[in-house]
Amino acid sequence: MSLPRGIGGAPRVHCNGAAIPAIGFGTWELSGAACQRAVEDALELGYRHLDTAAMYGNEAQVGAAIRASGVPRAEIFLTTKVWRDDIGAGALERSAAQSVVRLGGPVDLLLVHWPNASIPLEETISALCAAKRLGSTRHIGVSNFSAALLHKADEFAARHGQRLATNQCEYHPGLRQDDLLAACRARGVSFTSYSPLGKAALLGHPALLEIARRHGRTAAQIVLRWHVQQPAVIAIPKASRREHARQNLAVFDFSLGDADMKAIAALAQKRGRITDPSFAPEWD
Repeated sequence: MSLPRGIGGAPRVHCNGAAIPAIGFGTWELSGAACQRAVEDALELGYRHLDTAAMYGNEAQVGAAIRASGVPRAEIFLTTKVWRDDIGAGALERSAAQSVVRLGGPVDLLLVHWPNASIPLEETISALCAAKRLGSTRHIGVSNFSAALLHKADEFAARHGQRLATNQCEYHPGLRQDDLLAACRARGVSFTSYSPLGKAALLGHPALLEIARRHGRTAAQIVLRWHVQQPAVIAIPKASRREHARQNLAVFDFSLGDADMKAIAALAQKRGRITDPSFAPEWD
């Protein structure tokens, strides 16, 4: 599969006006000085897509790392998210503005972190579009939205002359997401995979290890290649070690055959979901 080349180490996925590097650097559970060092390392290695969130408590460190890196801000695609408690009218715009202060400037993509059944979706999307008009972000999107919620959210955004750029959800070989992927593609929305490597045990599966052996790659690299070889799929693995971060980005100089892609997809389990809080929507 050929993807258009972008600045930095990864090709870019084009979706509803946004151009997002196909591999990003996730920062969930990174904090303090360790977070700043990890993000600086990632930028030095060639990452140009960074993912954070207000809830992570590390936006200030991510912003400091960007400034310390020497990489021009225009080369970096920066994503943050508004927590589910702050997605009502007024609250969302304030949260977005606070994130901008902590990060040192507007972001490229602002996401609703989780839907909230107690806040009308139309109100949330209207506020998200308002945050864009106010200059907090260049693009908007959602995270942890089901297919039904995604369709409604994109329709509401369209009423404000906007479109969603991505739906960021859990996805890995242990969890099928066929219906949600189809919903994203039907609306021109990219799919950003969080927890893209799944549980550690998955990387030791004999089928993955055999594919990795044949390609001379790590099992993690095989899984990340599987992600980005699918249409309009982006992966944001986290790596606290520099060598793992380097390996995670090095997946664009080989391809998987159809048999490999099918073998990896066949690893899906009935209970493969890792993240499933009590406030989660009804999954597809």
